[in-house]
Amino acid sequence: MINSRNEWDPLEAIVVGSATNANWPSNDPVFAIESSKTSWTETPVPTGPVPNWIVEEANAELDRLSEILVDYGAVVYRPRPMDFVALGGMYNYCPRDRLLVCGDTVVDVNMMYPCRNQETEALQQIIRQAKKVLIMPRDQDMILDAANVCRLGDTWLYLQSHSGNLAAYDWLCNQFPDIDIELCNFYSGVHIDSTIVPVREGLVLLNASRVTESNCPRAFDSWEKIYINDVVPQGFYQYPYASKWIAMNMLVLDPRTVIVDAAQTALITILKSKGIDAIPHTLSHSRTLGGGFHCVTLDTRRKHD
Repeated sequence: MINSRNEWDPLEAIVVGSATNANWPSNDPVFAIESSKTSWTETPVPTGPVPNWIVEEANAELDRLSEILVDYGAVVYRPRPMDFVALGGMYNYCPRDRLLVCGDTVVDVNMMYPCRNQETEALQQIIRQAKKVLIMPRDQDMILDAANVCRLGDTWLYLQSHSGNLAAYDWLCNQFPDIDIELCNFYSGVHIDSTIVPVREGLVLLNASRVTESNCPRAFDSWEKIYINDVVPQGFYQYPYASKWIAMNMLVLDPRTVIVDAAQTALITILKSKGIDAIPHTLSHSRTLGGGFHCVTLDTRRKHD
């Protein structure tokens, strides 16, 4: 059964994504509009199937990530393969974007790119484990990628951005009246998990280029805050679907263990100084495909006291 309420309790079960049949949508009108807003002008926004060599390398690294998680003791699920080229969809690379887990409830969100709603078909084995499934309305102008939400137990942070609007925020507040959902708007891009990384209760990493003392969420008033001023940029193929800050995107296995980009030696040193074991791994195409370790996973069960 599903049971995950925050980002740091000991991991018991998780979904790891897949790059198989990854595709840059060519018929999704919102994808086309959002692509026109990009600040990157050196190369065009990609369209059509992702090159096979990228898919193969990405899958090999995801398979290794799965092995690390199994060795840790977690049950690992993988999405059902789908032909995204034929379906006009995108990919199974980032399951974090698709479903929002709240305890034993799963929220099937209405994503920014309509074509990505079909990815629920690849995650039916997870949805069936939920005690309750909430489907966000598709016809009331609500937009939400699940990765706009950071779960802190009875408090959530909701990033208002291109991929999460106020209508979806209001809907979530109505569905979860016992959760204090704090609205944040310090970053106009998309998801929250390359900006705010709660490592354990009371300790959070913050992207200093986006979060300051004046706009830091009030949920962290009593927390120890570590501002990260820079990261080691990863390379990309032709077009950077994610910024260099994807390097902050890490997966917390428990309050003393995280999986982090191997190139981020300064970040690893900071984590170790706080008593946290940083397991280094590499997702070579995290900027090309738009997903780091938190993005390419979806924890479905964590051990709660």
